[in-house]
Amino acid sequence: MPLKFATLGALMAAALLAGCSTTSSQSAKEPVAAESGNSRCEASAAQFAIGKKASPELLDQARAKAGAQNARFLKPNDMITLEYRSDRLNLNTDNNLVVTRVNCG
Repeated sequence: MPLKFATLGALMAAALLAGCSTTSSQSAKEPVAAESGNSRCEASAAQFAIGKKASPELLDQARAKAGAQNARFLKPNDMITLEYRSDRLNLNTDNNLVVTRVNCG
């Protein structure tokens, strides 16, 4: 009798684990993207933007070089949220819209 329960338990465990596996090509791509660091921001790669005038092109270039998913300009009196997002690049500007600081968050 105990052998039947052990066999039944092993069979149920195998069935549950088989339900968790996937063979889709999309899920196979996700770990590669996470390992390559594309979602993590590297502010040092976007330091070239300091001293340049804010523009959509500059924002896109800085975002791409930093490997960030999102990017934004922050003016001196802008209201911002304080949550930290490791995939977001911040380009801080002065009142003349010249980038003064680059950081992630």
